[in-house]
Amino acid sequence: MASCAALSSSLVEYFEGEDFYRCGYCKNESGSRSNGMWAHSMTVQDYQDLIDRGWRRSGRYVYKPVMNQTCCPQYTIRCRSLQFQPSKSHKKVLKKMLKFLAKGEISKGSCEDEPMEPSMEDAVAGDMALINKLDLQCDLEKLGDSLTESLEREVKKKGKGTKKEESKEFIQSQDRNEELGSGEPSHAVDVHTVPKPGKGADLSKPPCRKAKEIRKERKRLKLMRQNPAAGPEAFQAPQEPQAKPSRPRSLEELMFGSLPEDASHKLEVRLVPVSSEDPEFKSSLSQSFSLYVKYQMAVHRDPPEECGKTEFTGFLCTSPLEPENPPNGPDCGYGSFHQQYWLDGKIIAVGVIDILPYCVSSVYLYYDPDYSFLSLGVYSALREIAFTRQLHEQAPQLSYYYMGFYIHSCPKMKYKGHYRPSDLLCPETYVWVPIEQCLPSLDNSKYCRLNQDPEAADEGRSRDPDRLQVLYKKAILPYGVFKQQQQQREPGEEAAVLQYASLVGQACSERMLLFRS
Repeated sequence: MASCAALSSSLVEYFEGEDFYRCGYCKNESGSRSNGMWAHSMTVQDYQDLIDRGWRRSGRYVYKPVMNQTCCPQYTIRCRSLQFQPSKSHKKVLKKMLKFLAKGEISKGSCEDEPMEPSMEDAVAGDMALINKLDLQCDLEKLGDSLTESLEREVKKKGKGTKKEESKEFIQSQDRNEELGSGEPSHAVDVHTVPKPGKGADLSKPPCRKAKEIRKERKRLKLMRQNPAAGPEAFQAPQEPQAKPSRPRSLEELMFGSLPEDASHKLEVRLVPVSSEDPEFKSSLSQSFSLYVKYQMAVHRDPPEECGKTEFTGFLCTSPLEPENPPNGPDCGYGSFHQQYWLDGKIIAVGVIDILPYCVSSVYLYYDPDYSFLSLGVYSALREIAFTRQLHEQAPQLSYYYMGFYIHSCPKMKYKGHYRPSDLLCPETYVWVPIEQCLPSLDNSKYCRLNQDPEAADEGRSRDPDRLQVLYKKAILPYGVFKQQQQQREPGEEAAVLQYASLVGQACSERMLLFRS
C-alpha cells in the first residue's frame, strides 16, 4: 500500500458503457456508443499506450468507441511520416501557399478550382500528337509528289487533250472511285496512305529523320572515305551518358521553397505549450478564442451559445497530459501544444496536437474561414507530418503521425486515407495493418477484424485484474486487496472494473490509478 503523497501516475475515473447517443457523422439520433473515463492526470506514456488500443481524448475526457455496436466504426489511423510522399493534390496545396506568400492575393476558389498540373498520361498524349503531326507532314509532302508523278504519267499515256482537261478528268475519276467505296480504282495511282490519327506512321517507307542526324551521318561517311584503313568502329558517335533519374522533391523542399526578399506575406508557425502559466499561451488566448468562435459558427454552424469560453477552454485548452522533458526526448518535450499559424502578425489557424513518446497526435484544427482558399486543413496536416520528421531527428523513436479516427463509412472522413503510407489499428488484436489491406474488407462491412490471422489475439490484454491499481481513501492498492477490504460493494462494480481492465490493457491497468470512492 502506498500513500498518494508520492502520486506521479495517471489518475482516472471510468464510466461503464454509456447509452447510445447522437452520432456526429451520420446524424443517427441513437447510433453511437463509446466507453469513457475522466482523466484527472495522465502520463504521456500511458496515453501513448491507450491510443494504441483505440482510445482518444477530447480535453480531459478519454473515450473509446464500442466498435462492433456504434453506427460509424472509428479506426485509429497513423501515417508513417518517414516514408511519406506528398501526392499530386498535396503538392498543389503547397505550391498554392508558396504562391500566395510570394505574390499576394490569389483567387479565393477552392484548391480544386485551379487547373491541375499535366499528368504523365497527358504528357504522353501530347508527345504522341506531336509525333503524329510530324509524320503527317512528311507523308503529305510525299503524297503531293506521288500525285504529281501519277498525273504526268496519265497525261503521257492518253496523249490527247490539254493538261487542264486531263487534270479535270483525272480528278473526276478519283471522285468516282471514292463514291464506289471499296471498289478498285479505274487507274492505279502510286500513293502512300496517310496514317490515321493514333495508328502510327506507314511502316512501308523509312521514317523521317532529323536534319541533325543526317548531318552527323554524312560527316561520319566522309571521315570513313578519308581514312579507309580505320575500321567503322573508329567513327561511331560517342554514346551520350544516360541521364540520372530525377529524385522526387521531398516534403520539406516543397513546403519551404525559397521566397523572394520582397514576399507579399510572412507566415510563421509557433509551438506554444498548453499551459495557463506559459506567457505566450496567455497573451494569445483572446485572439485564439475569437478565431475558434468564428470557425465554429461559419464552418460547423454552431450557435453562439455553444461557442463560449468554457466550452473552448475545456475542449482545447485543458489537457490531462503531464509535461515531460526527458534527456532522450525532443527539445520541446512531451505534452499538449498549440501550433499557431501567424500570417502578417495575426493568427489564421491553430492546430492542437499532443507530442508523445512515439508520435505526434493531431487533436483538432480551427482556422479563419476567410483563408479557406489556402486549404489550411491539408496544409496544416502536411506541416504536422514535417514537424514529426523534425522531432524524429531529436528523438529517433518518435516517427508516427496519428490523424485520429478513420471512418470508412463516412465520405468526409475518408480523406485521412490519402496520407500514405498509413496503417489502421485492428479493433480486436490491436496490431497495425497497412490500409491497402484493410479497404477490401471495409468495403464489405463497416466493422471488421482487420488482422487476417485468425489465431492472433490481443497480446496486451489484462491477464490478472487483481493486479490493477486503484486509489481508495488516499491510498494506492491492488484491486485484489481492495476487494478484500470491501464489506459491501456496489452492484456491478466488479464487472465494470473488469471491463475497464480489458479495454486499457494489462500494462496501463498496473500503472494507472483507478479512482474508487
